[in-house]
Amino acid sequence: MRTGRPLPELVVSEEERATLEGWVRRRTSAQALALRAGIVLDCASGMSNTVVARRRRVTKQMVGKWRSRFVNQRVAGLLDEPRCGTPRKIADGKVESIIVRTLESVPRDATHWSTRSMAQATGLSHMSIQRIWKAFGLEPHRSETFKLSTDPQFVEKVRDIVGLYLDPPERALVLCVDEKTQIQALDRSQPVLSMRPGQAERRSHDYVRHGTTSLFAALDAKTGKVVGDLHRRHRSVEFRKFLDSIEASAPAGLDVHLILDNYGTHKTAIIRRWLAKRPHYQVHFTPTGASWINLVERFFALLTEKQIRRGVHRSTRELEQAIRHYLETYNETAKPFVWTKTADQILASVARFCQRTSVTGH
Repeated sequence: MRTGRPLPELVVSEEERATLEGWVRRRTSAQALALRAGIVLDCASGMSNTVVARRRRVTKQMVGKWRSRFVNQRVAGLLDEPRCGTPRKIADGKVESIIVRTLESVPRDATHWSTRSMAQATGLSHMSIQRIWKAFGLEPHRSETFKLSTDPQFVEKVRDIVGLYLDPPERALVLCVDEKTQIQALDRSQPVLSMRPGQAERRSHDYVRHGTTSLFAALDAKTGKVVGDLHRRHRSVEFRKFLDSIEASAPAGLDVHLILDNYGTHKTAIIRRWLAKRPHYQVHFTPTGASWINLVERFFALLTEKQIRRGVHRSTRELEQAIRHYLETYNETAKPFVWTKTADQILASVARFCQRTSVTGH
């Protein structure tokens, strides 16, 4: 026998149901509003407050609150009530015009808007412009770069390489191979001032060059460990020597899959002869202009961030010693980089991006 206060009858019209379902599905809906709409739809299907609370992971009191609000005020009852504080002074039309102007125009004397130039053009304060831009996620001062591969075999190469990452063949070694060339041994023209409480590390903007070196690296996609050689020159001769190092470190009896870019030193006659003598080696070339698909590039980024960018090296030998030390310490705790996107997801993302660039007319 049921006890307690009877629940108010909740009936949803077809028009109200369409509105509520739209709030639940729409990605731009506020999470709180989507939750309230979902609660009302569950209640309208005949569920009790207890079942709805368990399903939505909220309290029964919250379910009862929004059930009652909908019964008394209908759809409008689910919206946030006006809050106390100073009323808005900038109308929606004015905000819209600022957003459109930010997206579709540039000032006469610059390539992009700043808060102060937009404030001068619209008659608002620069703080108001800053708040509007922040609310809509606009950052005119920022600009990022991109590059689309024009390789006619882009799709086939992406599927081939991503397949090696996500489903590597049995009894095989997958190595991501590349060179980080022209690494400069840089020494600052004046002593570096160490970090102190309240003061960041300081270094002079100018520097002295002491030569360059190139790092040849092969990243084991399964273990994350790296085989590396350093050479002062970057030719097919040096690359063949590095292939000898790879062969010396690879376990016997395994097929070796090399993921390489299309650099000229990887395709010379001396390299083709070396590979022809070793049929258990298979080469997978990355698409032209798509170095991001080679996992060893992520290792190069770590090397640059942790050792090269802020390093002070007074000779090429000192730079090479620092890189070798980093390789040793890195391999002690190496972990594989996990590739998460499938080839279909990558190709769909590229297709969407191509569509955007074609729509803009560039």
